[in-house]
Amino acid sequence: MTCLRVDGKGTLNQKLSPLIELQKLDLRIMEINEIRRKIPERLHTAEAPFRGATQILNDTTTAVEVAVKERRSHEKDLEAHEAQTDKMKSRLSELKTNKEYQAHLFEIEMSNKKRGDFEEKILVCMEKIDQLQRTAKETQEKVKALETVFAQEKKLLDEQDRTLASELAQLETQQREASARVEKGLLERYNQIKAARKDQALAAVREGICAGCRLQIPPQLIADVKRSEDLHVCPYCRRMLYWEGEPVVEAPSVPGGKSADLEIGESV
Repeated sequence: MTCLRVDGKGTLNQKLSPLIELQKLDLRIMEINEIRRKIPERLHTAEAPFRGATQILNDTTTAVEVAVKERRSHEKDLEAHEAQTDKMKSRLSELKTNKEYQAHLFEIEMSNKKRGDFEEKILVCMEKIDQLQRTAKETQEKVKALETVFAQEKKLLDEQDRTLASELAQLETQQREASARVEKGLLERYNQIKAARKDQALAAVREGICAGCRLQIPPQLIADVKRSEDLHVCPYCRRMLYWEGEPVVEAPSVPGGKSADLEIGESV
């Protein structure tokens, strides 16, 4: 069983009292720092829907531009093809034999069919552009709505961060003042445990259990902690233990050798 003798005047509970208050401040400071540490992550998460919708809008806008360029390319091809077909038609009067004439008519007919292919490609592009533009419009409206939601969430998180920062500054001042009221040896021990555990260094004993690790403490250790004569630590989590109530004072032995430490209802 680990036991640390506390020197000086005053009971252990009296000496631990300012340390308990210091721990309350430290725990709140740790809580605030953890909340503030997570704010950028929460902000990033809150922005995710807006970022996603914006990316979709950008991709859709790019797709519209690509489809428009594709349509224009097909339109130019059609113009060139029609110019070529008109040139072929103009040569009909120059043909001398019926065979040449029929062959040329066949070429014109094939050219007209090819013209339909160009027109079909242009139509497909126009339908694609129309669909993409509708999607872009819907997405733009969604982006605006999500931007508003994100702006509100960002405002709340920024306000929370400012409030916590203000509280933190006050707590750190109180922390320094509280540290000055703690016995040097106790403070050093406390800081060592706090640094090692990254959380509370003190733990109350409640219903036979260490409030820090939630494990059952041996009965003798509970009795020792209740007496508050020496500083004891939990055998499991190594936190400093303290009794929340008044320390139990053992009465001197009574004549006849019978202990004055009587159970409730027991008589001498």
